[in-house]
Amino acid sequence: MRKLFMVLLFAILLCITACGGNDAVIRVLLDWTPNTNHTGLFVALDKGWFTEAGLEVTITQPPEDEALVLVASGKAEFGVTFQESMGPAIAKRRDALPVTAVAAIISHNTSGIMSLRTSGILRPRDLSGKRFASWETPVVSSVIRYIVNTDGGSFNAVNMIPNNATDAISALLSDVDAIWIYYAWDGIAAEVSGVGINYIDLGTFDSALDFYTPVLAANTVWAEKNPNTVKKFLAAVSKGYHYAIDNPLEAAEILLRYAPELDRQLVIKSQEYLKTRYQGDAPRWGEIDPVRWGGFYTWMYEQGLLEVNIGSGGFTNEYLP
Repeated sequence: MRKLFMVLLFAILLCITACGGNDAVIRVLLDWTPNTNHTGLFVALDKGWFTEAGLEVTITQPPEDEALVLVASGKAEFGVTFQESMGPAIAKRRDALPVTAVAAIISHNTSGIMSLRTSGILRPRDLSGKRFASWETPVVSSVIRYIVNTDGGSFNAVNMIPNNATDAISALLSDVDAIWIYYAWDGIAAEVSGVGINYIDLGTFDSALDFYTPVLAANTVWAEKNPNTVKKFLAAVSKGYHYAIDNPLEAAEILLRYAPELDRQLVIKSQEYLKTRYQGDAPRWGEIDPVRWGGFYTWMYEQGLLEVNIGSGGFTNEYLP
């Protein structure tokens, strides 16, 4: 029933595009099912802060991996995506997508490699000879190759198998030895379930891998034509994330109202984990450090993942409150 609702809601959003509308109608596409990465958006919606700003905002989940393309094609104004996904989309000599990151949802990379405590995988080189569940993208392969070889292991000895798992813990308990996760969700899920794990934090293993994931991206053309609307939207979103920082339990309950299918204990514990990480050491929520942003794109270019080295291109802090 929920899947049918999401499909119908998405169809309505597409109709809005075809039928016209105004600048105050804002469509936001998530990257995945609702989770604590998205809490600030739902808080701003629930508290009426979008409405107070004169905005009519809808938040929905698009088909898998389609948010960036749909934002670029004008089917939505904003989308939740990732710096590593944006790079190949915007660093093109031709046909680059018109999307720009306008806010970092989380200040530092909280993703990494999870394995069972009994696996013996304590550092990247230990992945040699192990089964790694891969999303089979060039970025994933390059990151695993880089961390394993840099740590003195052999990437050629890593058994990269397709990652078809919807549950990282179940995958580790069945047919893989290691998997790339976001600690705020799958790592916390392991804690809640009492499953002992090892974890390799990518952001602390190498500063080049402390990239921004996830981010909030906007359609570049639309944003440049409607800067005040973008600023109003981000002011409300910023308020939502600050509320989640200061009131993690209340924010978790708000998220659960919009996604009641989520595990309550997981959401509450994940919210507590993220409260110090949304803004982290940034001067304000959402601000992107051009040095760190550009450093990752330079790394991607050096790995052959980008057609051109865009450095610190592809983002702006100008719309943040």
